[in-house]
Amino acid sequence: MLSSLTLEDIIALRLELAARSVDNKLYGLEIWKSIPKITKEAVLKYAYSAARTKNEAAAFLGLNRNDFRRLLKQFDIVNFFEKKLDFNE
Repeated sequence: MLSSLTLEDIIALRLELAARSVDNKLYGLEIWKSIPKITKEAVLKYAYSAARTKNEAAAFLGLNRNDFRRLLKQFDIVNFFEKKLDFNE
């Protein structure tokens, strides 16, 4: 079922679920201004998880290695995946 949805539909559903969890009070979050950052973080996470190496991920995104490393640190991508794999928590 999920595979039949567009990316736009999935984003809309996730926003709806987030709104429900706070009784539809998403005021003050500046979602519109945050979209570029949210999108870049999502694409960075995908590239990091899908590529076999960091160089391959950087090439996929059209970034040089230094910019890619800077973005990994800025968005804390490595820790995100390490936390997901930590079965001791």
